[in-house]
Amino acid sequence: MVRYVPRLADGRRVELSWPLTIYRYSHIFWPLDAATSTFWRRFDYVCAWIGCFVLLLHNDAELRYLRSQRNNLDTLLTGMPTYLILFEFQLRSLHALLYREDLHQLLQTYFASIYVERRAQPKLFQQIERKLLPNRLVASLYVLAVSGYVIAPIMMLIRRQKEFVYPMIPAFDVEPLYLFVPHTLSSVWVGVIIATAEFGETTLLCELLTHLKGRYILLQQDMDAAIEQILAARQRPLMAQQLRELLVKTLRQNVALNQFGEQLEAHFTVRVFAMFAGSALLLCALGFKTIVSPTGNYIYPMWFGAKTIELLTLGKLGSDLAYVTDALSTMYYQTQWEQVIYYSTNPCENLRLIKLVALSIELSCRTYYMTGLKYFRVSLQAVIKILQGAFSYFTFLTSMR
Repeated sequence: MVRYVPRLADGRRVELSWPLTIYRYSHIFWPLDAATSTFWRRFDYVCAWIGCFVLLLHNDAELRYLRSQRNNLDTLLTGMPTYLILFEFQLRSLHALLYREDLHQLLQTYFASIYVERRAQPKLFQQIERKLLPNRLVASLYVLAVSGYVIAPIMMLIRRQKEFVYPMIPAFDVEPLYLFVPHTLSSVWVGVIIATAEFGETTLLCELLTHLKGRYILLQQDMDAAIEQILAARQRPLMAQQLRELLVKTLRQNVALNQFGEQLEAHFTVRVFAMFAGSALLLCALGFKTIVSPTGNYIYPMWFGAKTIELLTLGKLGSDLAYVTDALSTMYYQTQWEQVIYYSTNPCENLRLIKLVALSIELSCRTYYMTGLKYFRVSLQAVIKILQGAFSYFTFLTSMR
């Protein structure tokens, strides 16, 4: 049973970033290799569904805690962040498990034709890596946050106490050691798998958006360079035809990028909606616990910082991609077609070129936005609204306290 190994169009293996390297070993999210046998595929799905069942048990236990503490705001908010994180993860993991093969196809297309390779485009690759630096910080903060759940059982052994990793009330008695140990280990697994998925899926989405933006930039650079060559060569009878053929080639590449963008949105739109929908309430609860007890638990401020930077990073990348695609119609208009027509001596080709330029502008006038079920756009403006909502909820809770 081997996980899908990303490869370029020429078969060379892709060097993944460290968050994606960890995320690749997720048995829920990352697809299997195409050569995996039917037996191992079924075995992997059985393991994944067992994991989903464990998540349901934790959901029930944490929900019981919240219901029992509904009259105490402080203790209620102690369990609220972990429950919201768990519930969001359940929605995303269920969707990921059902559409894991679609992710396989998406990744194959991405690494074969969209991924900007370091050797081919070193400058652009470095620019992309700089854009992804905040995402590396997000992954580091999530790792620090989940370390608290990994350390918790060790501290229980040192103190010789039986405590739950999360605020919860299990549906059955787990006091016997033969039940308490598996329950504690399952809680640690839940924390690790959630944190891994949080920073892994965000890293994957950020890289997909950033490299797609890089391909749009390369599209414009290649076209500009080719136009300069046409003008420099100045083969007057052929100039209009050469520019027309260049525009047709560029349009086909543009359509391929647009189709990949549609495929990307179709796969991630449900999970983006789940990620953004409850973010305001989650940030409010995390911020409240961070302010109320700043030295009580370092997990809350770490998770609060990671979630905030994660949303800001996604919003910024979404806005950058929208800005690049919005400029495509202007790019086609600025192809120096006026100079080509001025020098060209072929009136028939001149007319065909003018019609193609007008068609190119019309076809490329649609701005690309990553959306959450078409309900909102992934942009910096949307993230700012979420942060404003979280601050409003925080102010209300502070006044209630």
